[in-house]
Amino acid sequence: MPTQITQIDHPEQKRTVLRVDGDMLREDARVIEKIAACVASETGHRISIDLADLAFMDSEAASVLRQLQERNGFDIEGIEIFLQSAIDMAERS
Repeated sequence: MPTQITQIDHPEQKRTVLRVDGDMLREDARVIEKIAACVASETGHRISIDLADLAFMDSEAASVLRQLQERNGFDIEGIEIFLQSAIDMAERS
């Protein structure tokens, strides 16, 4: 299933949510990285990446998301237990 990214702005909260749907591979995570950095730079909003509707994520994508969380302070939301495990394993690598 292709990756779809929906941007939801909450100007009153100075927050933007990037809702990700479908499958996420490393290349998809890199696209999300670029979009999130651009939105944060343009708006000054806090960025949340919502993965609640994600069907699959590979370990390389998990590693990219972990870096986004640690380096950029982006929030990761809606992670199922198996996705959290993948991110945790990527962090240890």
